[in-house]
Amino acid sequence: MSTVDETPGALQSWGLSKQYDGSAPAVHDLSLFVPAGTLYGLVGPNGAGKTTFLSMATGIVRPSAGQVWIDGHDVWADPVAARGRVGLLPDGPSLPEALPGRRALHYVGVLHGLDPAVAHERCEELLAVLDIAEAGDRAVSTYSAGMKKKIGLAAAMIHSPRLLVLDEPLEAVDPMSARTIRHLLERFVARGGTAVVSSHSMPLIEQMCSHVAILARGSLLAAGTIDDVRAGGTLEGALFDAVGGGDQAAELPWLGS
Repeated sequence: MSTVDETPGALQSWGLSKQYDGSAPAVHDLSLFVPAGTLYGLVGPNGAGKTTFLSMATGIVRPSAGQVWIDGHDVWADPVAARGRVGLLPDGPSLPEALPGRRALHYVGVLHGLDPAVAHERCEELLAVLDIAEAGDRAVSTYSAGMKKKIGLAAAMIHSPRLLVLDEPLEAVDPMSARTIRHLLERFVARGGTAVVSSHSMPLIEQMCSHVAILARGSLLAAGTIDDVRAGGTLEGALFDAVGGGDQAAELPWLGS
């Protein structure tokens, strides 16, 4: 397959695989269609391949095989057009930690092609909305884990992308900020954007997302609307049914004795 469908999704992969030397595939033959205008959840156990998939989908890690498109543009054949349409919150640091948060965020906006005045305005708005304006002149290295997550989200949003790809966006974030971020994402999607959110929180994905994909051992096990995937039950139940496993505590009779 060399071309995307006539009605491309916001994110679309075909046969995407990644194998590191001497190890089992981190991602194997993963084909996924993310419709435009959706808030799409990505769930699975640790080591399922979620972060590797998102890294390949956004041009951070080169796949061993397969293709991926963002808004109809091949990420690897047309990287400038594809990557300019996406805002990424990766798993790990996303900004230079020696710089003050305000300056680092402003630089991100300018590097995305924003006029410096526009970048400054958006920077101040994002810092205020995410409640980190008072820390804006401090080095990012001094931020708490939750603050780093919030300024990373600001960096993903500042250039107003068509697609947001967010790896655990609410991890370590306080409840008030989490509510703000959820509302930001809901408004973003309501205005025509698309967001792909990786999370271990099943209730969060059920509350936020219209669609979900379940990954395990590098493979796609289920994908579709939330209602279709959970099939009358809960998303957590659908995950356990798809992945397997259960309560192993009974195998440790000494625990708590």
